[in-house]
Amino acid sequence: MDSEWHCVDMLAGCTRKTSLAILSLSFLYTMRPSGLLPLPLTTTSYTMASSSVSAVLSFATLLLLTAPLVRSQPAAAPPAPAGPLNLTAILVKGGNFNSFIRLLQQTRVDEQLNSQLNNSFNGLTVFAPTDNAFGGLKAGTLNSLNQQQQVELVLYHVLPRYYSLTIFQTASNPLPTQASGKTGVFKLNVTTTTNNQANVSTGVVETPINTPLYSEFPLAVYPVEKVLLPFEIFGPQPPAAAPAPSTKKPNSPPSSSSGEGADSPSEGSTGSGASLKGREVGWSFIAAVGVLGIAAGNLL
Repeated sequence: MDSEWHCVDMLAGCTRKTSLAILSLSFLYTMRPSGLLPLPLTTTSYTMASSSVSAVLSFATLLLLTAPLVRSQPAAAPPAPAGPLNLTAILVKGGNFNSFIRLLQQTRVDEQLNSQLNNSFNGLTVFAPTDNAFGGLKAGTLNSLNQQQQVELVLYHVLPRYYSLTIFQTASNPLPTQASGKTGVFKLNVTTTTNNQANVSTGVVETPINTPLYSEFPLAVYPVEKVLLPFEIFGPQPPAAAPAPSTKKPNSPPSSSSGEGADSPSEGSTGSGASLKGREVGWSFIAAVGVLGIAAGNLL
């Protein structure tokens, strides 16, 4: 608006000056017959003066007609505001993050992060593994994770606030991640050196933090050459607990009464055999005595 009125004021000033020039020329032109001009005007000079006056009048008329048009022009429209931040779009533009983008979309974490990114006062920091980082994993690493573990793995690469390399120097380790929640697990450590370099460590892997792909509040994106494997999933697992001792009582042996009852026939049969054998011996002795008696009688 200031520039518009400035232009209008300039036009108005030009109009006033032109009007004064016209009046002056007109005055000189009307005074010529009375002999007030110091020098006589020839026919050629008169013609040139008339042409000049006509040109000035035409220009003044044009200025007067265009001045309202200049005043009525609307002010220039302000530039259109920038659209909302989109993490996926930034990664696509950066290139070499196809595996991470695919994992973000499969777990639908990209929707959560983009929504939080545009509605958070703290911002976000993302460690983005390159395609080479995913290529360095053992075969079947991602396929061995269930859906919940895949979500935790992706969220483990996101810090719930904006960190520049300078802010990392004063941060207190361990730093919570988006996967930490209220449980206090799934944290990582970021250490810095004197030459403004930083490393990130999970307890399983450690890798340098490269030059940011994007670093303007509320978002910072740092490429990393290793997938950040959380200790809670990929760390040494505790040994399996030993099975609890069984509380079931062993089978009781057969009762003695049953055994005695079972042995009774055997004992009885043994006693009967001994009795029969004694009778046989007795009858044999009696028979032998009788034979001896008969033999003795014959001798006598």
